[in-house]
Amino acid sequence: MERIGITASKIAKGNLFVYNFYVVLISFLFSLFIFFIAGSSIALALIIIGYVINGVLPAGLEEGWGAIIKVCMVALTVVIGLFALFAIFRNVKFQIRQEDVSKK
Repeated sequence: MERIGITASKIAKGNLFVYNFYVVLISFLFSLFIFFIAGSSIALALIIIGYVINGVLPAGLEEGWGAIIKVCMVALTVVIGLFALFAIFRNVKFQIRQEDVSKK
């Protein structure tokens, strides 16, 4: 999570508004990337489980898989959203510290 701040700091070059913008942008893009990777693996696992279980269970249970996928994706969204908010709150700055200015 510190790498988000380091990267945003190098891009912003001392501009506080640009720094905060890049912190939010990098966090959002990384969260979106992780959501697609994790979501596709969850969906693939549920599809494989569905095909395996479909031969064992009686007919008529195919309608319930939509709700299971929806619950899994909502839970994934909540977890990734909390991590993204934590990363943003950890890296956002309201004023530049004097040590940061004196290092330049």
